[in-house]
Amino acid sequence: MKQAKRLQKLPEQFFSKLVQDVNQKIREGVDVINLGQGNPDQPTPEHIVKALARAAEDPQNHKYSLFRGKPELKQAAAHFYQKEYGVSLDPETEIAILFGSKAGLVELPLCFLNEGDLMLLPDPGYPDYLSGISLADARFETMPLREENQFLPDYREIDAESLEQAKLMFLNYPNNPTGAAATSTFFDETIQVARENEIGVVHDFAYGAIGFEAEKPVSFLMREGAKDVGIELYTLSKTYNMAGWRVGFAAGNREMIEAINLLQDHLYVSLFPAIQDAACAALLDSGEAVRKQNDLYRSRRDAFFNAAQKIGWQGSAPAGSFFAWMKVPAGFTSSGFAKFLLEEAGVAVADGSGFGTFGEGYVRIGLLVSEARLEEAVRRIGELAIFQKPEENFIKSY
Repeated sequence: MKQAKRLQKLPEQFFSKLVQDVNQKIREGVDVINLGQGNPDQPTPEHIVKALARAAEDPQNHKYSLFRGKPELKQAAAHFYQKEYGVSLDPETEIAILFGSKAGLVELPLCFLNEGDLMLLPDPGYPDYLSGISLADARFETMPLREENQFLPDYREIDAESLEQAKLMFLNYPNNPTGAAATSTFFDETIQVARENEIGVVHDFAYGAIGFEAEKPVSFLMREGAKDVGIELYTLSKTYNMAGWRVGFAAGNREMIEAINLLQDHLYVSLFPAIQDAACAALLDSGEAVRKQNDLYRSRRDAFFNAAQKIGWQGSAPAGSFFAWMKVPAGFTSSGFAKFLLEEAGVAVADGSGFGTFGEGYVRIGLLVSEARLEEAVRRIGELAIFQKPEENFIKSY
């Protein structure tokens, strides 16, 4: 059977290739320290697991779920946003349940882009943003994220014709891969640009619970007028270590929420009801487990950067997320340096160019192993000739 053209045009799955390379080195007997992943390493909090176990025993949850999700989960999501961000949401019309936020990110271009329509994407950005655009047979332009602008797009760089043609815009703060955080002023500017050009904004808030500044990361929906122009996607994957559970939700603009629900009516019969009950337990809890997790990531961030500073490795300490965005030594490409570290030090990192053109010159570090393993990884890297004798500009042919 020959695959449809839409499948043949899909971009290569960046993270799948990374996993293959790491697993190959492990099969060769190498003790690989994997800093390239974005998969939380801590278990789901016990009370959420117990809530799932109880719900799974209820025969009512063995039936088909309601098409658009259980009202209790949408109410829990609305309660969560009111408690955490002071945002009021109508559970029925302003929240859509998702099979993890990745599903929503792929679905939204299908909902709003016709063949040839234009979308704006951050560069660097999450590689899977491209999947929905490809399936919709749409096109995209990128918004550069530069260090000198705190890894925020500068809308003045986008030409007027592109702004006029764009139908959707993806944003993501705290940012993957840079770890940067957005400001209220930036979101206010975004809302103005979106309103003037009739662009739907999709804010990927996957790392919304992970912030290291004095105040928690800003929700796009906190800003006046946000619901007029866009939605925010929230996942329980990072906040509650529920990556494998595949549960999240979209919140905000009613027309965008209805479009997601309509498409999903034809794709799914919603999530397993017991998982929805467990998600309620997560969203309605005290938040103590989330605060402890944040402290853990902060401690790991500090341990990693203290070690990196000692060997002279420069990078950007994240304001949020569990990623560090580290500069590549002179003479290396991002891809070459990532291969070099895996081959010579047994340390896996994510090639920055896999996140876009403006990711070149960086690698992404996942703070998802213990402090001891992070320090061991930096020690191994520091023993390489490129860091021992940088004046020799040591480069291997990677």
